[in-house]
Amino acid sequence: MSNIQEEIGRRRTFAIISHPDAGKTTLTEKLLLFGGQIQVAGAVKSNKIKKTATSDWMEIEKQRGISVTTSVMEFDYNGYKINILDTPGFLNFEGEVHSALRVADAAIIAVDAKAGIEVGTELAWERAEAAGIPKAFFINKFDDPECRFKKAFDSLREHFGVIVCPIVIPMIDVDKVIGFVNLINMTVYTFDSASGSYVKSEIPEQFR
Repeated sequence: MSNIQEEIGRRRTFAIISHPDAGKTTLTEKLLLFGGQIQVAGAVKSNKIKKTATSDWMEIEKQRGISVTTSVMEFDYNGYKINILDTPGFLNFEGEVHSALRVADAAIIAVDAKAGIEVGTELAWERAEAAGIPKAFFINKFDDPECRFKKAFDSLREHFGVIVCPIVIPMIDVDKVIGFVNLINMTVYTFDSASGSYVKSEIPEQFR
């Protein structure tokens, strides 16, 4: 019995929710990639990447590039078993989102960096509030050069108030994300393409 309780105790379940097409499934793929569960991140819609997203397993999801059912993925991280619930964004499948939030420990609300807050963003917040679970915004889709973190963040702060507080922000140089800053410990993480991992360092003077 103790082994069962230990196994339950080390599990953490996160539901990823958002407005349609804010990048939930793509975010899930990256989490699986960095969690070591997959070797190559798939694409929801791409002519260059032939591998479809791991969580989009139904034929209709592969064809239309949308999620119609909640997919459950897992990987180990620092001694914990992380469960990721990739939920549909469209209101037609709202029941899937409610079911996911009932079993989740916390919600991650994906936000399109270019669009900022959208109708579905508000609904996602309200659903997580109703479920009584912690929630965090993840500003996503920075591959578009027109995306602006501050603009997207300001739209969230303006709507939800000062309760929205940044924890990690991107470090941008000439419209390109070169790393990110952890505001909790004031540490920079930049990606080293040679090793394929992130390098930890102090914040450069020009970014202070």
